[in-house]
Parts: sequence; C-alpha cells; structure tokens
Amino acid sequence: MKSSRVCMGLLVAECVLVIVSWLLSAARIEGVRSMLSSEGIRWFFGGFSNIIANPLLAWLLLALIAGGSLKQSGVLRHFTARGEASFRNRLALRVAIVFVVLYALVISMLTLMPHAILLSFSGHLFPSAFSRGLVPIICFGITLFSVVYGIISGNKQKGEDVLDILSYGLRQGSSLIIIYFFAIQLYASLRFVFG
Repeated sequence: MKSSRVCMGLLVAECVLVIVSWLLSAARIEGVRSMLSSEGIRWFFGGFSNIIANPLLAWLLLALIAGGSLKQSGVLRHFTARGEASFRNRLALRVAIVFVVLYALVISMLTLMPHAILLSFSGHLFPSAFSRGLVPIICFGITLFSVVYGIISGNKQKGEDVLDILSYGLRQGSSLIIIYFFAIQLYASLRFVFG
C-alpha cells in the first residue's frame, strides 16, 4: 500500500514536471527545456534505458539479493532463536564464518599488497576499483555467508533451494525496484528540464 502511494506520487510529479516544463518553455524562461518538445520526446524515449541502467540499480539489486539471502537461508533465525542452536546450525555458522574470512583474505590480498590489482594507478584505495566495487564486494560476502550457512545447516540442500535463497530478496523487494524506476526517471527529467 505504501509503495503504491510512493509510485503514484512519483508518477504525478513526473506528469506535473512535463506540464510545467512546457509552460515555462512557452514563457521563454531561459535555461528551461520542454519535455514536450521534439528534443524532449527524443531524450525521454531514446535515453530511458541509459537512465535506468545506473550503478544505483545494480547496487539495489545486489543489496536485495544479500538481504534476502540472509533471511531465507535461516541465519537470522539462528541468532534470534531462544535456547541453544543445534549442532548442525552451530557447525554451519562456523563453516560460513570460515568462508567469509577466506573471502576477506582474498579481497585483502587484492587491495592491501603493494601494487595490488584493485588499487588505483597511484596506489590508493580511494578512488580505485576497490572503492567503486565496495558495495558489490560487501553484498557478495553477505550472500556467500548466507548460502554456505543455508547449505551446511540443511535448510537449503538442492540447487533450486540455493536459487530460492538468491531470489527471495528480489521477490520481496520488487516494489523497491519499481520505485527506483520512477524516482531515477524523475531525477533525470529534472536535470533535463533545468540542467
């Protein structure tokens, strides 16, 4: 319900922007471009895919996968359950932690060693390939931890179960993806009209 209101608000704002841009452009206000002009219509239809294909979308998708995998794998239940966890769940937690530590070691070797691959050409972490890939690196680590825990604990054993772990967050957060589409388009439209 809340997501639909946000989407409707963003859609109304986009429509208002189209009309306001046309009115301001017709009034010959300098620096304002109309979205109803031939240039504006070409920009809207021709640039839509480029506007949507933004690193923010990739980060949103990866965050949804990581968050959903934490929930679906059963690792959150491990920490919130009252009483002592079963031997298999404790073992799964230890093995998952080992995997994450190994993953952190690999990332450390790619960033902290002299002349490391993920450093910038000047040898710094920020800005570098590491800093640009920080969100995917974190999300992949969380997802790796969750999947390993889910498999070892016996919560998820088949290939379909692993796919279920990975897709759960996307299913639950699908409304956020739609909100992103409307929000990023409104932002790009504002930049086009007044930029």
